[in-house]
Amino acid sequence: MSNLLNVLLMMPKGEGSNPLAQILPLVLIIAVFYMFMIRPQMKKQKELKTYRDSLNKGDKIVTTGGIYGKIADIKDQIVLVEIADKIRIKIDKSAVLKDSSDIGTQK
Repeated sequence: MSNLLNVLLMMPKGEGSNPLAQILPLVLIIAVFYMFMIRPQMKKQKELKTYRDSLNKGDKIVTTGGIYGKIADIKDQIVLVEIADKIRIKIDKSAVLKDSSDIGTQK
C-alpha cells in the first residue's frame, strides 16, 4: 500500500533526492507561460492605452462594435464619433480599437 501511495504522489524515495529538481520543472513552466502569454498581452494593452490617450479630434477610428467613424469631439472618457454626414454617436473611450489606417492593410 505504501509503494502505491508513493507512486501516485510521485514522491521520490531515499535521502539523496534534491528538492530543487522537483521544483525546477514548475518554475520553468511558469517562466515560459509568462514570456509567451502574459508579457505580450500586457504590452498590447499598454500600446492600446497609449493610443486611446493620444486620440485627437479628426482621427479616424474603429470601435469594438465595428463602427467606422471620425472623432468629432473628446471629453474625458466620452468620444463623439461622426459615422456619417451630420450623424454623431457617443461612445466610451475604451470602445475605440484602432485607427482605420490599419484596416486597409488587412483586406
